[in-house]
Amino acid sequence: MTAAPRPLPTARVTVLHTTVTDPLARPLLDELTHEYSTRYERPVDLSLEYPPEEFTPPRGAFLLLLEDGEPVAGGAYRRYDAGTAELKRIWTHSAHRRRGLARRVLEALEADAGARGYRRVYLTTGPRQPEAKGLYLAAGYRPLFDLSAAPETIGPLPFDKHLENPRP
Repeated sequence: MTAAPRPLPTARVTVLHTTVTDPLARPLLDELTHEYSTRYERPVDLSLEYPPEEFTPPRGAFLLLLEDGEPVAGGAYRRYDAGTAELKRIWTHSAHRRRGLARRVLEALEADAGARGYRRVYLTTGPRQPEAKGLYLAAGYRPLFDLSAAPETIGPLPFDKHLENPRP
């Protein structure tokens, strides 16, 4: 029998808008790098993927969820096109999973992107990340691929979602 997820104590969880280079982000990004390298059986270096300034206002954002001042989850977005933000690096520390934190990161990123005038969010997740695929489907994201196909035959799995109340 598995333990029930711990409830999320909202009074102790705060959202910090910061940068990819913030030392608070390092443990999450290091664990994410290790996870990707292990799942995909190849070295991954997130620092080479995009320059940090892609995730700074006004075109992007990077945020952390802090619980009692410690990072437990985070994520970012960058400009994809004039009306679309691309979500990246959404991650929950392995010690804090199954508590709804990734969903809170998604909601915070969507709200921030909408406030900056984006009308749509786009993202891709890897074919070896079924947890992420499930999260995005549960959060109302539309798969831009055939759900009945084996994920490994598709490659990166693209999703999108139209934001309900973006700033004009």
